[in-house]
Amino acid sequence: MLIAHLPAGYLLGSAARQRSAAPGIMTAALIGSVLPDFDMVYFFLTGGKVHHHDYVSHWPLFWLGFAATALSAISRLAPDWLPTVAAFFAAVTLHMIMDTVAAPMLWLAPFDWSKFELTTVPATYSNWIVSFMLHWTFVLELLICVTALIVAVCRNRRVGGRQQA
Repeated sequence: MLIAHLPAGYLLGSAARQRSAAPGIMTAALIGSVLPDFDMVYFFLTGGKVHHHDYVSHWPLFWLGFAATALSAISRLAPDWLPTVAAFFAAVTLHMIMDTVAAPMLWLAPFDWSKFELTTVPATYSNWIVSFMLHWTFVLELLICVTALIVAVCRNRRVGGRQQA
């Protein structure tokens, strides 16, 4: 996925905010939705020799272990923050599920190095970004973006309407 991670995080955060008034829940969802891609900094600094999905920040089992530990600690130490932390890890997981649509992911690393993806985007153009943007999976990204925009506009109208009343 190229452009839909943050909008998907917004949708997840919006849904979580309807279920909980926990502090920072939207911020947590937004950060979680893009955090695995922070490995792109290392990817570019090292010359891009290894696909960034091969780094630990894109290993679902790493995040599962981290989430189990964090959620357990938060539930004991700061239970009011549990929905916020859960939204963060849900957004991270959503990021990796979305990546699996059209890019290889190491769902079982470091125990198994098999790569999983639902469909392969062929390099039909010299620029890989163009290949992705002209592949049918990009329509899914656009749908997520449009849905997030609609949710945001509707939310702003409701909030604006309450302030004027």
